Amino acid sequence: MFIMNFEALLTGATLLAGLIYLLDILLWVRSRPEGQQPSFFIHHARSFFPVLLFVLLLRSFVVEPFRIPSGSEKPELLVGDFIIANKFIYGLRLPVVHIKFMSFNEPKHGDVAVFLWPHDPSTYFIKRVIGLPGDQITYHHKILSINGHNMPQSFRSYAQDEDESQLDSWPVVMNQENLLGIKHDIYINPQQSADDFSIVVPPGEYFVMGDNRDNSYDSRYWGFVPERNLVGKAFRIFFSWNHDTAWHVRWHRLGKAIH
Repeated sequence: MFIMNFEALLTGATLLAGLIYLLDILLWVRSRPEGQQPSFFIHHARSFFPVLLFVLLLRSFVVEPFRIPSGSEKPELLVGDFIIANKFIYGLRLPVVHIKFMSFNEPKHGDVAVFLWPHDPSTYFIKRVIGLPGDQITYHHKILSINGHNMPQSFRSYAQDEDESQLDSWPVVMNQENLLGIKHDIYINPQQSADDFSIVVPPGEYFVMGDNRDNSYDSRYWGFVPERNLVGKAFRIFFSWNHDTAWHVRWHRLGKAIH
């Protein structure tokens, strides 16, 4: 499926500017009288093509920025965080069509992955990878188990969670979970009942969950993430601001590594 978003617009603009540049070099420059400058359109196409090409290659194959719009990854990621995702770690894909042409690594347990939501590939989601192909994932009394091994939790503190509009809030417990060696904080809402389940991840797909365990729309509700939908691994916060009435920058979060 073709995704008409910034990626598609950037790709189209780069191809158009590159085609004009090529035609000017091969054909049009020969027909212009000596000393005559190219037209406004051709001049700007030739000027912008290197910039567009650089941005396209960087965004498609190296890193890409994303904004966190919801609190499903609290407390690790907050609404208003801007993160950078490593695009080549899971392999190189053609822009727009997202066909992989070179493989490097596969997702690992605990990766915070950016992916295209299977039910609407124009929407980017970010969740933590919990289950790899073939894993048996069990969730019982809000304790995660992978292939029969519980992922231990330890109490960190009491905290307060809130919705995106900041009009409603509720108490939560912040625990540290050890996900096969990846230690990260999670939110548990003690007032919300547990939705226990046990499932086996199919080949070529992944099971993902949000760190805000009782306030995350993830694989528990809409299913698995196909390998072809993977975009990259989030690894650092490059900017963050609080979306309250003050709109202030969270300076202490700039440059924070994502675990």
